[in-house]
Amino acid sequence: MATTIIYFTVNGRPEQAEFPIDCPAQDVKDLFRAAAEAGPHDILKLYNTKGNIINISPQLAPNSPHSCYKLEVVAADCNSELLGSELAVALGFDLSSMEKRLQSLEKRILAEAAETPAIVYEMKRQVESFREKLESVEHLSWLGLFKDMSEGTHKPSPFYHKRTLRKTREECEHVREKFLQMSSLEVSEEVRQYLKTPTFDNWQWEDAEIMVLLQVMYTDLDFISTFNIELDVLQQFLYEVYRRYNNIPFHNFKHCFCVTQMMYGLIWLTDLRSKIDSIDLLIMLTSAVCHDLDHTGYNNAYQINARTELALRYNDISPLENHHCAVAFEILEKPFKQHGYHTTHSNSVVQCILATDMTRHSDILNKFKAILPVFDFSNKDHRDVLMMIMIKVSDISNEARPMDVAEPWLDCLLQEFFNQSDMEKLEGLPVTPFMDRDKVTKPSSQTGFIRFVLFPLFIELANLFPCLEQHIIDPVQKALDYYTEMEKQNRAQSEKVVKPSTSKEPEAHSEPGATTKPVNL
Repeated sequence: MATTIIYFTVNGRPEQAEFPIDCPAQDVKDLFRAAAEAGPHDILKLYNTKGNIINISPQLAPNSPHSCYKLEVVAADCNSELLGSELAVALGFDLSSMEKRLQSLEKRILAEAAETPAIVYEMKRQVESFREKLESVEHLSWLGLFKDMSEGTHKPSPFYHKRTLRKTREECEHVREKFLQMSSLEVSEEVRQYLKTPTFDNWQWEDAEIMVLLQVMYTDLDFISTFNIELDVLQQFLYEVYRRYNNIPFHNFKHCFCVTQMMYGLIWLTDLRSKIDSIDLLIMLTSAVCHDLDHTGYNNAYQINARTELALRYNDISPLENHHCAVAFEILEKPFKQHGYHTTHSNSVVQCILATDMTRHSDILNKFKAILPVFDFSNKDHRDVLMMIMIKVSDISNEARPMDVAEPWLDCLLQEFFNQSDMEKLEGLPVTPFMDRDKVTKPSSQTGFIRFVLFPLFIELANLFPCLEQHIIDPVQKALDYYTEMEKQNRAQSEKVVKPSTSKEPEAHSEPGATTKPVNL
């Protein structure tokens, strides 16, 4: 039987462990625990030669006596008399006594219920999971310890139909309090690096945590120090932004975060900090944060056809985007004016936000394609077009994310689209084709959009920054393949179910107008 031999030291003492390659993970941990003479409740950490923590598991990479790992007992059993008394003073209660009470309670439950309830097993599982994190996380900091970084299927549960459009005061104050409590805690390096990648999974994070992550973005791009922005001013800005995003399925605060996070990731991936000024980066990030403020879930076509107040106010010209700008400057008035760049750079913020109106898509993309062969980062006109392209890419970048992150967003988008088409039918307005629940399916909504909108835009940006191909082109190709296959399966299923005399009916799901028209996000 094949075995793995691991060489390591404990308190400077050389040891070696040998175990079968198919050995259970717990047996491997017990082997290292015995070598360290550690108790069953002690916390162990294993470091490689570079000082990085490695997981104690059957998958440990074999090493040699000259490249020993280092095993440490970093947290001793709290049942020892000395440590127990110290903890009792620090915590205000005796952990040993509490453990005995819990054991007594568990026995009582078992006696009365005749079996251990499922919730007890779940609690034990969570405790064991927590212990494993203690053994595998280098810095015991907030987010680095408590957040699950593993991949998984995350389904949104917005229930927006049961909530008011505007956030309640109580809802906002609760999130604000949590945000301020969390804002001073350390965010682990693992999370900071993860935040710079397009694979970031937004579904794991609550609104207060998202506000902390936005604060990290402004901090790690050195905006706070470069522009002398007081931390409390930034925090108030982020809170006001959170407050002014509505409870709607798609264009909500989490969408704001996703767009901003993608912009943040693109800045790092393209090393844009070395190519353009910090003020331009600040404008790009802030524009992403503000780009859909006070969106009500109905696009420009609806606003214009329904003759809403916004359409009348802005004379049918990008009513939503102009409104987002107006709300943004209500919020930004104080911090921008206070730091001297309100009048000078406000036009750039407006330009970026207005660029997210998809009716301007072709014009902006054609401008970018025209200057691409001679692109010059020192040319302000060139930079302005690039900033618009960057926010456009970020705004419609969900399909560049892993499928288990992207697909729930599509569900949210379709929910919002279908809500609008239902309202259009109810009010006797022209029904937006790509939003009609009677004509659009999940795959048909994406295949044309990816082919005719995403790819042409993303490819041009990757032409300027070839490093982006693996980050935004390859994932979008996978998404196109996924939805193309789904569309084939749907069509095949329809052909099985529908009789030949009515076989034309499913074709309504693939009307060209429902798939190729740019979607106003």
